[in-house]
Amino acid sequence: MDEVEVVVAHSERTTLRVGDVFLKVDADQARIDVEVEAMALAPVPTPEVLWHKPPVLAIAAVPGAALGRLGEPSTASPAAWAAAGAAVRKLHDAPLPPRPGRAGRGLDELAADLDGECELLVSNGVLPADLVTRNRRLAEAALRPWTPVFTHGDLQIAHVFVDGDEITGIIDWSEAGRGDALYDLATLTLGHEEHLGAVIAGYGADVDLDVIRAWWSLRSLLAVRWLIEHGFDPSAPGCEVDVLRSQVRSR
Repeated sequence: MDEVEVVVAHSERTTLRVGDVFLKVDADQARIDVEVEAMALAPVPTPEVLWHKPPVLAIAAVPGAALGRLGEPSTASPAAWAAAGAAVRKLHDAPLPPRPGRAGRGLDELAADLDGECELLVSNGVLPADLVTRNRRLAEAALRPWTPVFTHGDLQIAHVFVDGDEITGIIDWSEAGRGDALYDLATLTLGHEEHLGAVIAGYGADVDLDVIRAWWSLRSLLAVRWLIEHGFDPSAPGCEVDVLRSQVRSR
């Protein structure tokens, strides 16, 4: 029997790898439903669904290696990053999916969530008040009207696989749906600002860089406490807390 590897494990979901098969167990059946539906609709390479028996989804591994990891330098070529941008553009140009996604929350709801999270970060002593306040101010630029597109919703670089300069698969679609295109681009380049130019070149459209940077602040502020509570370390070098500090230094 192949060795069982625990890829991700926390109170909400667990992913196991057995050979070339990934088994995803999710406490929220709706997330798996969204993932299966989105992979069927997305016009980009996605994993093959082998079987689906709630609450478990079995998918095939995609070839190649992840574009990179948050907190680590990416060894992928500029052409690979540009190819990722082109794949994201193809997704965003596709017909809208039936559901709103993580990147599609209403502005009032998002602003309320952000304000509440910032208050908790400061009152619980998780982050310095000045760091939170200044990033909250930067995040304001993301809270503007946008035209919905087909978004992945959690397009971190570990979810984009490449072989050489080719995109071989995009995984983890449980947050997919209608949303803000710049949220996807910001998530892809979070902590890897040096590759933003290549991604935008591949994307092939004018984008508001201030909004992408605003999403870096907003996403990081919303993620820090969740990551800590689920056993991850957002203060590791190059991760979310460093992103927040970098945002302040660059302004």
